[in-house]
Amino acid sequence: MKLTQYFFPTLRDDPQEAQIVSHKLMLRGGFITQSSSGIYSWLPMGLKVLNKISDIIREEQNKVGHIEVLMPTIQSSDLWRESGRYEDYGKEMLRFTDRHDREMLYGPTNEELITDIFRTFIKSYKHIPLTLYQIQWKFRDEIRPRFGVMRGREFLMKDGYSFDLDMEGAKKSYKAHYEAYLRTFKRMGLTAIPVKADSGAIGGDMSHEFQILAQTGESTLYYDSEIENLNGQDLDIDKLQSLYAAAEEKHDPSICPVPADKLKVAKGIEVGHIFYFGTKYSDPFGATVMGSDGEPVTVHMGSYGIGVSRLVAAIIEASHDDNGIIWPEAVAPFKVGLVNLKPSDETTSALCEKFYVSALAKGIEILYDDRDERAGVKFADMDLIGLPFQVIIGPKGAATGRVEIKIRKTGERQDLSFEDALKLF
Repeated sequence: MKLTQYFFPTLRDDPQEAQIVSHKLMLRGGFITQSSSGIYSWLPMGLKVLNKISDIIREEQNKVGHIEVLMPTIQSSDLWRESGRYEDYGKEMLRFTDRHDREMLYGPTNEELITDIFRTFIKSYKHIPLTLYQIQWKFRDEIRPRFGVMRGREFLMKDGYSFDLDMEGAKKSYKAHYEAYLRTFKRMGLTAIPVKADSGAIGGDMSHEFQILAQTGESTLYYDSEIENLNGQDLDIDKLQSLYAAAEEKHDPSICPVPADKLKVAKGIEVGHIFYFGTKYSDPFGATVMGSDGEPVTVHMGSYGIGVSRLVAAIIEASHDDNGIIWPEAVAPFKVGLVNLKPSDETTSALCEKFYVSALAKGIEILYDDRDERAGVKFADMDLIGLPFQVIIGPKGAATGRVEIKIRKTGERQDLSFEDALKLF
């Protein structure tokens, strides 16, 4: 994509309303723009990141046999009354009536709707275990939406729901999600710390929050340093689940089993939550299947969420510097940024065009800054939007067929021939 033909509305200064790094950089880099309080339009660059994150999540879900569906954002109040949650949910739920005076709502979550789908179509134990998931927009009317897409009112979420015959089956589904989540975050270049969370009235330890490490995180985490080592290798889920990790409110130094020299303290941002809730929804909905003995069995359920739009901000919080974003390669909007230092110079522009066309032919996602702007402006914009690699071509290098490569994460620069530069990607 050539920048002169792209929609690229960057800002030079930090917007006054932005309080955290990710919000500032997403607005300045032209990734999002605010539509109303807590609600954002996703501009081309931001949408590319959002889609790449969604694709990774989708691939990892499909890999373990989970099946994608798409449920509506608008739901009937009838299902929520059936579960008993309609009156209890509170003002975060956006309620309205349609032209026929039927009470409707903009879905903040989908347990009711998915359970209704299950009870309608699944009648036999032969068709479970079953996990259905979606990637869909949700709305919660936060009283004080803030921090951009980190805590907005409208947000994109992956929510999945497992259905099993009994507790043993539910444990297997839970473990499959636990592992899939770790692999998902690892592919995004993130270190995820699974922290035990409240299981409410159900009890037990089948509830985990997934926190990614970020210096600007909201939560203080205490965990065995071995967790980071296991995250970086082939995942040993059983070993990982046996290691200690707790958020600040759950951490008790007097009973912490980790020696002081192995205990790490870090900031984290919650990006996922997995939770077993048994028959909480299947009971009131009559979601049963015929067991192998011919008797009806109430299914056991779990829910599994990832904040997709929240992840965009969380990745920035975990990976940035004073100049802008540093995208992990897997989720970057483009892999390479090509900078033409002097578009008016024929030799420079010819070599840039050749590199651009050659990169496209190799399937490389490349953003070509062919604007008639000062070099300083181009460098600042490239650092701001955080593409993993920059290819810089000016008159001096073009005269000898050489280009400069800058690695955004490290700042390392290399002077290479045209051919060797192209081989890097």
